[in-house]
Amino acid sequence: MSHTKKLPKMADPFVVAPPSGARVRTRLVLDGTDRVVLETLGAHLGSLASSDLARRVKEGSLDAKANTGSRKARKQQLTAASSSRWAGAITRTTEDAYGLAKRNLTAEKASLEARIKKISSRVKVEAGEQKGKVHGYGTPQERWENQKRLQVLSSRLVEVEEQLESGRSSICRGGKRLAKNRHNLEPACQSVDEWRGAWESSRWFITADGERDKVWGNETVRWHPEEGWIEIKLPAPLVHLANRPYGRYRLSCPLSWSQRGDEVAAQATSGAVRYDITYDPAKARWYIDASWKTAATAIASLDQLRRGPVVSLDLNVGHLAVSVLDCYGNLIGVPTTIPLVLDGLSASARDARVRDAVSQVLAIADAHRAGAVVIENLDFVEQRVEGREHTGNRLSRGKKGKVLRRHISGLPTAKLRDRLTQMSYNAGVAVIAVDPAYTSKWGAEHWLAPLEAQHPQASLTGHHAASLAIGRRGLAQRIRRRAMSARTSPEDEERATAIASKGWTMSTTEIADGLDEPATHREPEPRIGRRRPPEARTRRAPNGGSQTTVPTRSEGDQEAQDRSGPPTEQESVSLSV
Repeated sequence: MSHTKKLPKMADPFVVAPPSGARVRTRLVLDGTDRVVLETLGAHLGSLASSDLARRVKEGSLDAKANTGSRKARKQQLTAASSSRWAGAITRTTEDAYGLAKRNLTAEKASLEARIKKISSRVKVEAGEQKGKVHGYGTPQERWENQKRLQVLSSRLVEVEEQLESGRSSICRGGKRLAKNRHNLEPACQSVDEWRGAWESSRWFITADGERDKVWGNETVRWHPEEGWIEIKLPAPLVHLANRPYGRYRLSCPLSWSQRGDEVAAQATSGAVRYDITYDPAKARWYIDASWKTAATAIASLDQLRRGPVVSLDLNVGHLAVSVLDCYGNLIGVPTTIPLVLDGLSASARDARVRDAVSQVLAIADAHRAGAVVIENLDFVEQRVEGREHTGNRLSRGKKGKVLRRHISGLPTAKLRDRLTQMSYNAGVAVIAVDPAYTSKWGAEHWLAPLEAQHPQASLTGHHAASLAIGRRGLAQRIRRRAMSARTSPEDEERATAIASKGWTMSTTEIADGLDEPATHREPEPRIGRRRPPEARTRRAPNGGSQTTVPTRSEGDQEAQDRSGPPTEQESVSLSV
């Protein structure tokens, strides 16, 4: 008796919401006096930000009313040493840092509980045995090692729970990694002076929040779109450094934005703009970032996006597999590979590689006039939470498990999704996210062989087949192909073989009707998965076979569509019409 495995319910495809804000960066050109002023300003405000953060951490968890009172009192204290606007920006960033630390502790608690639960269930089973669906560890040595690990994780969980209960989060302005490098200067390839410069600059604070009804975005840091000058309102203790009236300092060199300068100018003229001034000690360069909220815009629906071609992506270690599909799910052209090697690179270099890959994807979409890019909604939540204790269908322990975990942690899923969403909507292209279940498996099973048969000269892999499956799911088309209900008769098979040997291309309707001459129309480039004409679908199958059903679009019942027939009776896809 055969049992059919019931597929889990898959999430419906959805259109990713456009970004709610914009951020543009450019370089500041400064002279000696400008550098001294900015360094003094950053150090002064940075010390105030550090003291405010320490005070907030000591207060612990507060309810909404107490938190509002705490911020008001801290802002009043900071105003005397800076200004009301500087104090507002400092207290706002303090609350953001404290909230982020609390969310990180909550996530760590969930991860520790998942690991403890997984190990506890396995150590209860004797080594080499199985109890129900739970497998014990392979050897007594491995079981003993995990019992020790269970004690360590339980101790860490107690500490995290105490921190959450008291609200005393551990926050380091400047970053814990940089703080630890002070005790490991040789592995970090830094001298004491280099580390000190990086540490101090990372703790500087020059951030001005935007104000909607103020001239040029806000009153603290202002940029004139036409004249190009930029002015900074100095705190009360630093007014003696001002070179303009009302305690302002104007930088010596005019500021111009190399990219999206027209957008910054339009926003500074009509709305609020936030400015962040930072220093990169490795490059000895100053940068300024302008950011603002964007107005909500109407986005196209799934039905509208499915009327035209789409570009589908399959994210893998070291590359992106890209395919272009028409509205019926047929492959257009040859799938391509975009390199995306990120191992051993800095954060800025990784971001540059991701942006370059997204630019190539958008170039492909523009060349084919595609209105959407289809991606998988990947997050690896369970794998990231359970870590090496994860025991699903994939390896989690040993050398292979370590390599797999490194690959999962190294995949830029969130970075690629955010960059793709931002850059795509700027280019007028929407993003569709689909459920990632079975795309790689079904793509390799049902589409790799037809791909290789159609493009024998191209080096195609299962990743390209997976990208095709992702695109078809975004278009609400079937991924798995059904087996034919009846075999082709020997007479029709001989006729089709004779026609193919002469280089003719005939449709299934013409072959079934027994035409002796080929059609005059000939496709310049055959496409995979082309549907048969309606008259061929409605024709009754010979030899008493059942009628072939027409595939329908349905987003909510994907698992009901994707049913495969017996593997020994599976037909090959028609590569030409």
